[in-house]
Amino acid sequence: MGSPFTLTLANIFMWHWEQKLVEKQKAFNELYGRYIDDIFLTSNDSIESLHDMLENANKYHLNIKLTHEIGSCVSFLDVQINNHDGNIITSVYHKEASEPYIVPFTSDHPRHIFENIITTALLRAIRYSSTLQTFNHEMRALKLMLLYNSYPPRNIHHYLKKFFQQLPATSISILPMLHDENEYVLLRTKMLSKPTTSEHARVSRVATTFDDKTQNISIDSLVYTK
Repeated sequence: MGSPFTLTLANIFMWHWEQKLVEKQKAFNELYGRYIDDIFLTSNDSIESLHDMLENANKYHLNIKLTHEIGSCVSFLDVQINNHDGNIITSVYHKEASEPYIVPFTSDHPRHIFENIITTALLRAIRYSSTLQTFNHEMRALKLMLLYNSYPPRNIHHYLKKFFQQLPATSISILPMLHDENEYVLLRTKMLSKPTTSEHARVSRVATTFDDKTQNISIDSLVYTK
């Protein structure tokens, strides 16, 4: 499995490797994103220029070889990114070899597990789908996957309705599907600004640590004053 420090070393190496590229992207107002050794970037350069840049990048270290995909539609992690007439449209990326299998409804799991599966899939669909069309497409795929895994239609409708009712949306009289682009944009904007569970936990840990340090400083000051 390798050393636990391998990931840290990989991030340090990639940070040094990407500095000139990041500066170039900023100078030309282009996008750049990296997760460990997976990179996404936009460019208006020619295909030949991009190939030259990647060839030079492969010369940075003998043991580092980059593979790349250039096109108007690419995937980055589990996000599908499409350049449509200069507008970036994102959606959920599904590998071609992926199978529509999840925990079947007939399995001996606690009931909340099935609700969590649907909730997680819906959150991902909203976060990754930049348009109502791509979101509804993902919703249809999700429903088919749930039916394929023996989820009763009544339960599917119940979980979808419960999910949307908990969101800070406008009018949800059209549950469990959205049909208005403006309403979806509003819903997605509020959803993106809402911290995830892991982000909330991280902020709480930082706040707790800061409070502890502040309290210790106050106590130490009193001690030193005396």
